[in-house]
Amino acid sequence: MNPRSISMPLSSLLRNGACLAISCVLFLPMAEANHQGHERHGGAVRHEVIGEGTPISGASFRVFLGAGKATGGVALEAGQAEAAVRTVVDTVTLLLARRQDFPRFDESLKKDALQQVIIEPTVVNQEGKAFPFLVVRTTQPGRVNLLISASHLTEQGYLNRPDLLAPVLAREFQWVVSKADTAQKPKTLSMERDLAGAPIRTDQDISSLTADECVRLLQSLFETYLRTVDEQKSLEGQPHYEIGTSTLVPPTQPDSTMKWYDIRVREALQMIVREPSFLERTPKAVRSLLNGKVWNVAFVKVEQRDWATRTRVLPEEKAVSVGAGAQRIQPAAVLINTYRTAAPEDPFYPDSRGLPMGALSVDQLARVIALEIQHNITEKSMSGHVAQDALTAPK
Repeated sequence: MNPRSISMPLSSLLRNGACLAISCVLFLPMAEANHQGHERHGGAVRHEVIGEGTPISGASFRVFLGAGKATGGVALEAGQAEAAVRTVVDTVTLLLARRQDFPRFDESLKKDALQQVIIEPTVVNQEGKAFPFLVVRTTQPGRVNLLISASHLTEQGYLNRPDLLAPVLAREFQWVVSKADTAQKPKTLSMERDLAGAPIRTDQDISSLTADECVRLLQSLFETYLRTVDEQKSLEGQPHYEIGTSTLVPPTQPDSTMKWYDIRVREALQMIVREPSFLERTPKAVRSLLNGKVWNVAFVKVEQRDWATRTRVLPEEKAVSVGAGAQRIQPAAVLINTYRTAAPEDPFYPDSRGLPMGALSVDQLARVIALEIQHNITEKSMSGHVAQDALTAPK
């Protein structure tokens, strides 16, 4: 069956008052929102929509065209708007037909977590950074909206190709489930650190250090500041992987897997600060490990999240004073989701070679950690975003 045959034509949307709005859609706005999983997410953001939306058979939510604040240079042609709505409706229809293959999508339907899908010409967060998809909370607890960039659909060739868009859109439902979850989260355990005695260095100092000096500095940070185990002990009693395989090895002691990965992380971090190739290709990773921006790198077990790595930064109000100069830092934790594999869009996808994160060799792990820090640490630390630390902590 052609999925389009059971989707409502856009003419219905036009009859519901969108006709006038389509003529205005030539200058539809960018939607202000927060990036899923990578940005601090405050209160709910209200998004105006056009008409009554297009319903989808089997789903409780509808697909709308957005009508947010004008940005003065963004245009969306009526034909593109119609194609975008039809493509999203057809894509959701495909997901409905195969919902057992997409557990996060299925979970979101069971929880009625998604209130609306809103298509905007371009989707940006509160800092003006563009994203293809964003999940934002609503005023209703436990419900969220999914924003989709029509420009992204066009640029990636997804218009009128629901078969291509389906797996991409399905991945966004991990954020639908995550941000709709209002259950109380466990408190993060406090790990003792010698903040005043941490020998952090300035970026200028770091650039003049030899490889051996960098390794010695890192060792001192291990003793005072930088932690390489999960604060919530999520790997306690869990198996670990044999390197290079998907074979799980049962733990000999409750903490043996934690110790196994603690050693692996420390070896990987030493490689990052020692090998010249990392300073050349991922200089932010080297600097951030030695200047105090990163204070935790650890393997974790987070079953309800599909990500392979995640950087979480403390908010500004929880910044700490570090070192003899009492430098104020919003420190970050870099988490490696042990039993997950990299997604094709992850920068380290080629390095992982399809293996679970916990099965990577030390050199592979070093590249994964370095790329995660390189791509995420500076922007987050400077902007003070939390990446939903309090809202997406492991259960």
